[in-house]
Amino acid sequence: TRRTAERMKAAIEAIFPQLEAEPDGHKLRFRIRGGLDGFLQTPTTDELVELRAASAALKATADEQRAELLDSLCHKIEASLRPVDRRRMAPDIQALSSAEGHAMQAGPRPQVDAGVLDIVRTALKGGNALTFTYGSNANWLRTVSPWGLLYGRAYYLVGPDLGKEEAVLWRLDKLKNINIAGQATLPPKDWSIGDFALQSFGVFQEEAQDIVLRFSPAAATDASRFLFHPTQIFETQPDGTLIVRFKAGGSREMAYHLFTWGAEVEILEPQSLRQELGKMLKVALSHHRGTEPSLLQDRQLS
Repeated sequence: TRRTAERMKAAIEAIFPQLEAEPDGHKLRFRIRGGLDGFLQTPTTDELVELRAASAALKATADEQRAELLDSLCHKIEASLRPVDRRRMAPDIQALSSAEGHAMQAGPRPQVDAGVLDIVRTALKGGNALTFTYGSNANWLRTVSPWGLLYGRAYYLVGPDLGKEEAVLWRLDKLKNINIAGQATLPPKDWSIGDFALQSFGVFQEEAQDIVLRFSPAAATDASRFLFHPTQIFETQPDGTLIVRFKAGGSREMAYHLFTWGAEVEILEPQSLRQELGKMLKVALSHHRGTEPSLLQDRQLS
């Protein structure tokens, strides 16, 4: 029936917005210009908005270099669209882009020179080593094989120093006099930047430990929505508490984070992490009471 045909046409038009009607005498014929290849290759409004949102998220953390790359990609994609598609998408893109935002996140912002980042990426693409001095007053020229980059509140080059086999972290904002050198030592076949990052709760690498946390019934729901570590396992207890298990290093960064949960979390394992958090709490209490020791002194002693 005509009604069925119109429903089918509307369904097809929802999937293929480039569907066009062409008069043919007293009839209308419908066609999808460019065939299905054009449909598969043409980005959707939501995809373009999400690309802009990713750029905005990077700008919110002062990550200008990577944000510029996403902006450039977005402009190229939009320029490649047919004018009719660009006009059709423009109102929706404007509406969503102006309505979506990012919550302010307190914390340090990555500071890296765009030229340094470009040199590191060039070395990674070419399999070259890098030479640089590390730190403000250093004059020792290091030779490092770049194995990867870690992004966070700071940028880190991952790779071993000359003559070493274990990859370590080098903050990009501390790299001085950087240059591309000869051939780099390639990482082992079973090494990956993802596995390397999983060894730690945050950035700093240390031997991974089995972490067991217990959250109070009041905090269990919030904790169940939280990503502590990609290897985490949740165990809901009959009394309403939540047990969280994962394996990672980086006890100081873990303690910093668990500090924010206050009395809603209890560290069951390991004892060393429990002691780290306890020491941090004592230092904070002493500091805010105006007594010694200070947090800076504690860091120096540890």
